[in-house]
Amino acid sequence: MDINNTFRSLNVGLPEDILRRKLYGDFEGAIRLIDRRLARPNLPQGLRDCMTAQREMMLRTPPDYPYTRDQALARVREHIPDFSGEEFDQRVDDGKIGWIYQKGEPHYFARFFETLCKAEPAFALRANIQMHGVESVVSAGEEEGRLDRCVRRMKERGSLSNRIRIRATLRLKDERFTPGMFLRAHLPLPAACEQQSEITIERIYPEGIVAPEDAPQRTVCWEGRWQENPRFSLVYSYIHTASFHDLSRPGTRPPLSGGELAPFLEEEAPHIVFTPYLRALAAQLTEGADGPLERTRRIFDFITLNMKYTFMPAYFGLENIAENCARSFTGDCGVFALLFITLCRCVGVPARWQSGLTAEPDFCGGHDWAQFYVPGHGWLYADPSYGTAAVRAGKEERRKFYFGNLDPYRMVANRQFQAPFTVGKAHWRADPYDNQVGELETADRGLTYEEFDRTKEILLCEEL
Repeated sequence: MDINNTFRSLNVGLPEDILRRKLYGDFEGAIRLIDRRLARPNLPQGLRDCMTAQREMMLRTPPDYPYTRDQALARVREHIPDFSGEEFDQRVDDGKIGWIYQKGEPHYFARFFETLCKAEPAFALRANIQMHGVESVVSAGEEEGRLDRCVRRMKERGSLSNRIRIRATLRLKDERFTPGMFLRAHLPLPAACEQQSEITIERIYPEGIVAPEDAPQRTVCWEGRWQENPRFSLVYSYIHTASFHDLSRPGTRPPLSGGELAPFLEEEAPHIVFTPYLRALAAQLTEGADGPLERTRRIFDFITLNMKYTFMPAYFGLENIAENCARSFTGDCGVFALLFITLCRCVGVPARWQSGLTAEPDFCGGHDWAQFYVPGHGWLYADPSYGTAAVRAGKEERRKFYFGNLDPYRMVANRQFQAPFTVGKAHWRADPYDNQVGELETADRGLTYEEFDRTKEILLCEEL
């Protein structure tokens, strides 16, 4: 059995005595009790799987929250010396700074400062920080940003295409390497889909195992024993074409069959789950809506006009992603996409996952978005994260564009959430749901992101 499948039982929930220890931040005590329960031979399989996954989650959670309050304040004051404790506490109360208890004391999220810089332009200005990869950035001297130009040009021309070349690498940190050790590595590759053509693998080093183009999470895999610490690397190119979908006009595409669409209407535990709250929310948002397009538009509007972007800890440690987003009104690109997909499916609109990279001339980073199906229009796109960025930038036309459309600065590697690799992993994945930057494991265990280095570099991004 793939141990990563234990996550599908997270919704079973922990016994109350273990849950109390976890919420207090007594992870050692919670793990001790889990180990005692797992030793019982008659433990139901669902509960066994849930506790197995929760045990590993608790081992990995504390490093995501390293700061005490004093340390977090000192982190901000490196850039804003007069930043007050009251300002900090207000942002905590507003849900802008994530935290957990560790032994009963609040500890704050490692990337809280970066979140504030991205989500609050005034804070970033005060800190004299320019965030790279912020979707609403306009370069100095430009009147029209790159994405706004895309919106205009796609409406004028009907589509835009980019030829993109990317180099990606992955390498175990030297201090963790031992000559002769076994390593299995994965790096994502462009997958066959409507947007991508002329996919070419230009260089793989060392030689690896290439997954088929239609793999739901496409990778190159390397495995073997190594006398020297290898740098796994690949260079690939492709053409990404973004077509403009004018949703004000009736669609003319032939319909897909119910059997083809059925998988995209189902629950997928643990994160795409039709809880009572999400069912009620979806019904409230779409009450009186005329048809699937209007139902889906209302869901997109709800997320983009109300949610606030925050960087998230590793998805490995998250529970009930869609429902928690709908309660906290915060999240990142993948969290928003999962909420969108779940609400769509709740009201009978087929929806599915896409992810990979944002691939702009001066930036390359992991990104997630969604697709939804409307008869006549076929599969359309929704990027709630870019929609929220457009709201921050005061760009309503751009926000509306990302309902139905995407820009051509993308690399699609994954077309299914929580899909296995073609060459499976033997141990825990760093991300058990998605794959944007790669995975690495030894003969004994799966490695966390802190244990290996990975890079992504745009070598070419030219409009055709």
